[in-house]
Amino acid sequence: MRCKKGENMKLKNEVMLITYADSLGKNMTDLSQVLDKHLKGVVGGVHLLPFFPSTGDRGFAPSDYTVVDEALGSWEGVQKLGENYYLMFDFMINHISRESKFFQEFKKNGLNAKYKEMFILISEFFPENRPTQEDIDLIYKRKDKAPFQEVIFSDGGKEAVWNTFGEEQIDLDVTKDIVKSFIAETIKDMASHGCSLIRLDAFAYAIKKLDTTDFFVEPDIWELLNEVRDVAAQYDVDLLPEIHEHYSIQKKISDHDYFIYDFALPMVTLYSLYSGKSNRLANWLKISPMKQFTTLDTHDGIGVVDARDLLTDDELTYTSEALYKVGANVKKTYSSANYNNLDIYQINSTYYSALGDNDRSYLLARAIQVFAPGIPQVYYVGLLAGKNDIELLEATKEGRNINRHYYTTSEIESEVTRAVVKDLFTLLRFRNTSASFDLTGSITISTPSEESIEIIRMDKQKQTVSKLVANLKTKSFVVTEDDKLIIKQ
Repeated sequence: MRCKKGENMKLKNEVMLITYADSLGKNMTDLSQVLDKHLKGVVGGVHLLPFFPSTGDRGFAPSDYTVVDEALGSWEGVQKLGENYYLMFDFMINHISRESKFFQEFKKNGLNAKYKEMFILISEFFPENRPTQEDIDLIYKRKDKAPFQEVIFSDGGKEAVWNTFGEEQIDLDVTKDIVKSFIAETIKDMASHGCSLIRLDAFAYAIKKLDTTDFFVEPDIWELLNEVRDVAAQYDVDLLPEIHEHYSIQKKISDHDYFIYDFALPMVTLYSLYSGKSNRLANWLKISPMKQFTTLDTHDGIGVVDARDLLTDDELTYTSEALYKVGANVKKTYSSANYNNLDIYQINSTYYSALGDNDRSYLLARAIQVFAPGIPQVYYVGLLAGKNDIELLEATKEGRNINRHYYTTSEIESEVTRAVVKDLFTLLRFRNTSASFDLTGSITISTPSEESIEIIRMDKQKQTVSKLVANLKTKSFVVTEDDKLIIKQ
């Protein structure tokens, strides 16, 4: 299906590829060619990771949302992708680059700046003689120091501002009208360039409120989300709030009728494949909502905290330790400060290497994802069953780069001929075309034995039935549609 020029491709119940603009080839032109040549029918949507000018964090410190980084492509290239695939863009609602025109004007003009209210001044946020150490300890953070940065104005004056993630990313005050206008204009602009889904990156940090943890602050967070949804709805754009935390928070978001991420599935699936036991996986799939995007891998690490209480503490520890034993070239140091790891609750590895570069284990993991409730997202490295990139990791000393290989077009030509990749493509094409995966349909999960699981998907009209029968210990499985064999190992 191709859209007319200027139209948005609507969100479809088809697999979404997650990729940077320069990871499958050098730029969007190469990416478009790779999609057309190798991935037709394999994916129906593309999450195009941040492609705006940025000063850090692999695009997640955007300085200007109105233009495309010229090294990556152009708006014309983005819109061309949107003619054939539904597109998701990232909006870092919590922060913006310190090199943005807004923050630069603030640095120049200080407390008289036009954009002063866009930022959170620590002296204005806290009462006199605060923050105390108790205040700082209360803040939800994944680094040891206070999330504040001192700004020196052109006249020599100084103020501290909030920056949750790092020096390049200055937090925005989403309660102020000037920021609300910025949010509305950004969404409008994204919609005009073919976006059908916006990923709200780090949204749970966006509300800061005195004497709280400043993370997922209720009810204020719902007021923010609803305001943003009302704006996006004007342009027929959906939202996907991004959050890595306990699965119960995802459930709350789902209860408010937003799309969510299934960030628990990666760790639960690893536990199931390492242990050969089906009970935890079955229990999770039974309570998972249909209005979600499933993941096994993303541009970040494999989340641990997301599966807490779905797996016991002992099971989480077992899975983490098994990952370091079973995983190919996975070392604890890659998820430490030695490799600039910002999140102690994630393990840095490709999913294929987390399973020991084992084709059978990997293909079964993807079969589970295909049959899980929701729409599958597949990261570009995972789509090609990519191994850990130790060379890039060591060259950059950035832990997450172990899973951020830059593929040349000639590499891709070779990778797509591998048997595991061919079988994965077969699975994904099946997922995109079978009526049984209707999001309004039904899912039935059973565990005939401790090591086996059966998942049945059926459309609402009960006309098409697909089944996955798998043994988690031997890694054998069969996928059928109306008793017709689709894939077997």
